[in-house]
Amino acid sequence: MNSETMAPLLTPPILSVRALSKRYGSSTVVNNLSFSIAPGECLGVIGPNGAGKTTTLRMCLGLTTPDAGEVIFSPPGQPALQMPQDALAIKAQLGIVSQFDSLDPDFSCSENLLVFGRYFGMPDAVIKARIPQLLEFASLTHKADAKLTELSGGMKRRLSLARALVNDPQLLLLDEPTTGLDPQARHLMWERLQRLLQQGKSILLTTHFMDEAERLCNRLLVLDHGQKMTEGTPHDLIAENLEPDVVEVYGAGALALVNSPLKDMAARLEVSGETVFFYTQDAKRLLTALTDYPQLRTLHRPANLEDLFLKLTGRKIREDA
Repeated sequence: MNSETMAPLLTPPILSVRALSKRYGSSTVVNNLSFSIAPGECLGVIGPNGAGKTTTLRMCLGLTTPDAGEVIFSPPGQPALQMPQDALAIKAQLGIVSQFDSLDPDFSCSENLLVFGRYFGMPDAVIKARIPQLLEFASLTHKADAKLTELSGGMKRRLSLARALVNDPQLLLLDEPTTGLDPQARHLMWERLQRLLQQGKSILLTTHFMDEAERLCNRLLVLDHGQKMTEGTPHDLIAENLEPDVVEVYGAGALALVNSPLKDMAARLEVSGETVFFYTQDAKRLLTALTDYPQLRTLHRPANLEDLFLKLTGRKIREDA
């Protein structure tokens, strides 16, 4: 049984968001949004800029007050708590990694962890006992006494993740945690996040990286214009919304194929720039026909989450909101 079909949804949710809405003036940023996260589950939230992802996270953290709806935190074996009424009690059990690092540049790696632990009222002895394990988890043992100016971007992101674990949280809220990282640093972050899931932690993750979402998330929530477009496992969402085969065609004259007989060999066509995307149930006949166009270049691949994202939210670039 793979990670997408395991049983986290059968257990009571650790976080429940019900009919959440937020408006700024005449603009509705989040519209009647509901979802839940089970213990040990990673729920990914994907969507274009301005879809409402960060606002949703801010309401879950009690940083933004919703106009309607509720956010309920129910750790296993504990009474349910609600935002924002029980904000302090909830935050004591959360780990947060924001889009931008908020580490203190005046402190070393170890000192950043120590000072942050004090915010939770933890005794210094308890924090200091945890620091070596946190630094090892972040692969920063050799940088324990280093200041932030000595760290790479990837090291800072790993330190932010380690800091979020100081209070041993049951739920982590990660807002685009690997943005700006090189491939090696991203893969190391993924390995660390997978380790946390194996330990039973729950994760709410926003990301623009579809490979990250497919690798880490048990389920995905697709947002656009503040509304839920669809929700499910990555595999099921691809199977339910897309044709299995994609043939990308590009090169001189590719756009002319849109009005050629080849268009009837696909269930759906899309054009982006100078590339024509043929979405089809069976690419064999189309690929054979394309041999008559030697000047064109083709790429045959299975449908993926990026295709799903673009189908549901469109290909038009949006400015940051």
